[in-house]
Amino acid sequence: MFALVWGTFATTLGWVVAADFRGAAHRFHAFSHAATPFAGSGAHVMGVGFFRLVAGLFALIGPIVLVTGLLELWRGETENFSLPPVGGWFVLVQAVILGAALWSFWRRSGFLRRQWDVGSGPRRAAVAGVTASTVAFTLLLALGSGTWMLAAWLLGGLCGIALLLSDPADSATDV
Repeated sequence: MFALVWGTFATTLGWVVAADFRGAAHRFHAFSHAATPFAGSGAHVMGVGFFRLVAGLFALIGPIVLVTGLLELWRGETENFSLPPVGGWFVLVQAVILGAALWSFWRRSGFLRRQWDVGSGPRRAAVAGVTASTVAFTLLLALGSGTWMLAAWLLGGLCGIALLLSDPADSATDV
């Protein structure tokens, strides 16, 4: 199942960013700096060309992994997997990290808050999908449900790609 999810996400994101579809590479560059917690106004270390190069690698490798996952599914070799049980401290640390990340992204100047404020229905649905899948991923990781955790990861990734392809909003992508 991991190969299906990873292959789908890597192929989609790779081709969209590598081809710079609708300015996606430039927006991905701006989003990555806007979403980085505690980022200062210093010079950017990686440029758009670097993002496009890495995305090109994902665009080439993603379909191979996707086809491998589809072949495993067709042969009946896939199965639900669960993660080993985790301790209470791990769940507590995970909850603190999730809370800090959500606070950072949803505070008044946060990345998701800006996307929500300038967005219409589809953009707001994508922002809600990213937020819900982040919470679901963390909860399912704590519960040890690996298969559903991957589904939450894929949903969040696809909602993130939808945000990447949404109409540019000057106030949302300014760094």
